[in-house]
Amino acid sequence: MNTLPIQFSDIEAAQKRIHNGVKRTPCRHAQLRGLDLYLKFENRQETHSFKERGALNKLSCLSDEEKARGVIAASAGNHAQAVARHAGRLGVAATIVMPEGTPFNKVARTQSYGAKVVLQGDTFDAAQQFAQKQCERDGLVWISPFDDPLIMAGQGTLAVEMLEDWPEIDTLVVPIGGGGLISGCAVAAKTIQPDIEIIGVQAALYPAMKAVLEGKAAPHARGRSLAEGIAVKEPGVLTRQIVAALVSRIELVSETEIEDAVNLLLEEEKTLAEGAGAAGLALVLARADEFRGRRVGLPITGGNLDMRLLATCLMRGLARTDRIVALTILLDDVPGGLARSAQVIAAEGGNVIEGQHQRQFGGVTGSQVELHITVETQDGAHVERILNALREKGLNVLRV
Repeated sequence: MNTLPIQFSDIEAAQKRIHNGVKRTPCRHAQLRGLDLYLKFENRQETHSFKERGALNKLSCLSDEEKARGVIAASAGNHAQAVARHAGRLGVAATIVMPEGTPFNKVARTQSYGAKVVLQGDTFDAAQQFAQKQCERDGLVWISPFDDPLIMAGQGTLAVEMLEDWPEIDTLVVPIGGGGLISGCAVAAKTIQPDIEIIGVQAALYPAMKAVLEGKAAPHARGRSLAEGIAVKEPGVLTRQIVAALVSRIELVSETEIEDAVNLLLEEEKTLAEGAGAAGLALVLARADEFRGRRVGLPITGGNLDMRLLATCLMRGLARTDRIVALTILLDDVPGGLARSAQVIAAEGGNVIEGQHQRQFGGVTGSQVELHITVETQDGAHVERILNALREKGLNVLRV
């Protein structure tokens, strides 16, 4: 590891610099779905993300002349808040460039720390290009979100804490965007425990690091990811060296798998994780047989999830697990049709939470109506009981 961009001594130095400025977050042993997991709750940092570690380490190393010039960063939100908070604490002027689609809560929080926010570009990469041009124009100090030895070293303190708390961890599963977190964690973990396996996780929509290390061109981004914190088109130059040397493999997770992990953490652990923060758990849940019997460390890297997106995640999760179901019932357009249907559903323990009559579209005749209803249910077996009961009463029902 002596030829890598950072050494364990850099992480130890970072730990000394930042210990009074960031929280030592709890790391809890949890058994979820029969798996032995060690959850590091970085969503409990002041800005609800691990990014504070690297940002404070970098800012603490600036010279007086650099502090006087001011700093600039580009971020989808978490790095922005971290730089803004600690720049404010240190009396350094900060400009943050964020993509135009950044959730409103992240923009507002960044501004609340005193930083100047500029919304530019539709992706992180576009925002970063704009920020770097402004950096050169105005003589500001660039604070990279990941491709900087001081940033990587700061992020590596997370793995040190995990292994101090739980030395029995034998596998670390870490989300990858640009690669700063997994780089620091890999150097720390492999120094402390050489036999530990480091596995990276990327959103399937943004597999840039995996593609680069496999000698392929990163595929064109295919839309917005729930895990916008790791939706990076171009990984770091320094970070990819460490990932190539120390990470055993990189796996991909789908948007649905990320949603399921967010929902499980909220339901079982009573903790809110953003999409990127739940990506590691998403992989472990999707490949449970592979991880069963291992002691898996999972950093919950952030909790800044927009409430609108959270509501969507929860409702989609309820639908996937058959706890809400949409039904269409074809009725004669006469009084009492809705009441008759609702009585059958209620008798089977279902709860109608929404209903709408439709007479204008599709294959209905002038004497018919489609009843579109949403029903709260217990599980798939309960849904089947309700469907059978409706059909036994002569109702023509389809599950949407």
